[in-house]
Amino acid sequence: MTIQINTDKTIIANEEQSSSFVAMIEEELSRFSEQITRIEVHLSDENGNKEGLNDIRCLIEARLEGKQPIAVSADADTDEQAVSDAIDKLKNSMDTILGKLKSY
Repeated sequence: MTIQINTDKTIIANEEQSSSFVAMIEEELSRFSEQITRIEVHLSDENGNKEGLNDIRCLIEARLEGKQPIAVSADADTDEQAVSDAIDKLKNSMDTILGKLKSY
């Protein structure tokens, strides 16, 4: 599973923070590691440099082996919370999609 972190020009992600996000994704999605070939994380600040509530957006796109990609997004006040919320949404989507495939 390849994980790529992308940010917009208003969010500066240093190596330590990116490594933290990668570790969080690998841990939370470990049970799906055989089905996921690539994950792309896009972090953006919807208000730019202005202050605001829930202005950090995390979009996660997971590419599944032999299937269409899945994309989920979450908005939060911090980068970490946005990534965590998006991971939770992705896990729920993966459970639903892979659960339906097993029932056939």
